[in-house]
Amino acid sequence: MKKQDFIKSSLILMISAVISKILGAVFKIPLTNILGGVGMSYFSCAYSLFLPVYALSVTGLSTAVAHLTAQSAVFGMYDNARKVRKTAILIFSLTGLAGSLIIYFTAKPFCTYIGDCPEAELAVKLIAPSVFFGCITAVERGYYEGLSNMYPTAFSQLAEGIVKMACGLSLCSYVVNHSEEVLAYFPPDTDIRSISASAGILGVTLSSVGSLLFFPLMKIFYHGERKISPDKTVISGKRISRELIITALPVGISAVVTNLTSLIDLGTITAIVGRNPEHYRPFADISAEDIPHFLYGSFAGVTLTVFNLIPSVTNMLGKGILPSVTEAWESRDRKSLEKNTHQALLVSLFISAPSAIGMGILAEKILMFLYSGQPDEVSASVSPLQYLMPGMVFLCVSFPVFSMLQAIGKPSIPLKIMIAGTLIKLCGNLILIPLMSINGASLSTTISYLFILVSSLVIYLKATQIKLHFTKFIPILYSSVFCGISAWIADTQLSPYLSSNQSMFISTATGAVVYMGILSLVKKLE
Repeated sequence: MKKQDFIKSSLILMISAVISKILGAVFKIPLTNILGGVGMSYFSCAYSLFLPVYALSVTGLSTAVAHLTAQSAVFGMYDNARKVRKTAILIFSLTGLAGSLIIYFTAKPFCTYIGDCPEAELAVKLIAPSVFFGCITAVERGYYEGLSNMYPTAFSQLAEGIVKMACGLSLCSYVVNHSEEVLAYFPPDTDIRSISASAGILGVTLSSVGSLLFFPLMKIFYHGERKISPDKTVISGKRISRELIITALPVGISAVVTNLTSLIDLGTITAIVGRNPEHYRPFADISAEDIPHFLYGSFAGVTLTVFNLIPSVTNMLGKGILPSVTEAWESRDRKSLEKNTHQALLVSLFISAPSAIGMGILAEKILMFLYSGQPDEVSASVSPLQYLMPGMVFLCVSFPVFSMLQAIGKPSIPLKIMIAGTLIKLCGNLILIPLMSINGASLSTTISYLFILVSSLVIYLKATQIKLHFTKFIPILYSSVFCGISAWIADTQLSPYLSSNQSMFISTATGAVVYMGILSLVKKLE
């Protein structure tokens, strides 16, 4: 089987992620415009319970299968790689089933006592099956990623995005447009927004089915992994199971800790704001009773949706770098290890730094373009998004560092770092939200991501004994500053004469051209 190097692997996954994010935006942005801030709080409440369980069951699994498969591939043990896949499917399909049942049966107490949002119960129950389907999909993706073949992961992500967009929006729109017919099947006091949010969530569940179905369809036409193995050595199923669990569990728990931030935001924003809703920024069309859910829904449904656009793309660098770093580490090739490390960090910074500066400067116009039908939600989200922009850079660069720690056999390190980062996030929310409203939630997130990046990078460099040449990063940072300055100047000069959207697009293009031009010039002068 022809392998893909780090750059090609990452490029495949990032292109897929960009397309998936576009599809996701086409799903999430109209959904927010349909549901509004309060309706999105019901949708986000379901996600807040779903994500930690999904992360524990699924996230570490893909990494573990990819890691063990990559180890087998280094020594030509392709029979053993296939056994890793079969063993993982057997073990983690049961894990996924357990996760789905946990979400389903804890839906009511979670929504009532933690989320203070009983209207989200149906949405939580409808998203529960996604964990089961996600586990099996993660095994399939991890298997091919370990063989340095990123195409199956890329195409399954596309299938997931297409189904989510098509089913989620059509179901949600149907409920809104036929509200009287739909409400006839529910108790008289049911909020139509909770049913609409549940319909959107059902699209997410159906997308997990679509992503899984891609793999059996692919195997009808593709048989590349069935080539004869030069090494017939096969490790026992018991040992494979143990290695999978040892590798997956710390990564999964780390992902749980990461996703606990959504629970922290849900609990702290609604609780703190709910004590004195009149103290927080008033909105003419929002009642005091709805202010806590409105602010949380705006933060989770608008601010974090836009914030996650770039990290979801650079996250693919972690998947792309894992096989290359694993091979370099197992082969004791320090030169390749250092080269791959620099490549991963540079590409992350190359994408995230100018994006963060540009999005921070043009935050209001970007949000108005995406959520033109929700001016109150946009007004509540501009400042929080700007506070999150430095954190976006820290998060993007930390993704490949975490994957590299896992590749060198230290999967528990990210867990410890994430636990500390989550505690910082919790303390930050409790201190800052009373002072800064949801801006405080954004600032505490940025501070926690800074801690996470610095800690993980220091530990990785110490463990591998490689040197990081920080001068390599200066041209990107220097060019990113000029990207932001040029975008700001263009926007300032054009705004009096052009529409908001026209000014935004031209300013964005100006910043991008200046960024690439100055970066090319600086690189030539080195």
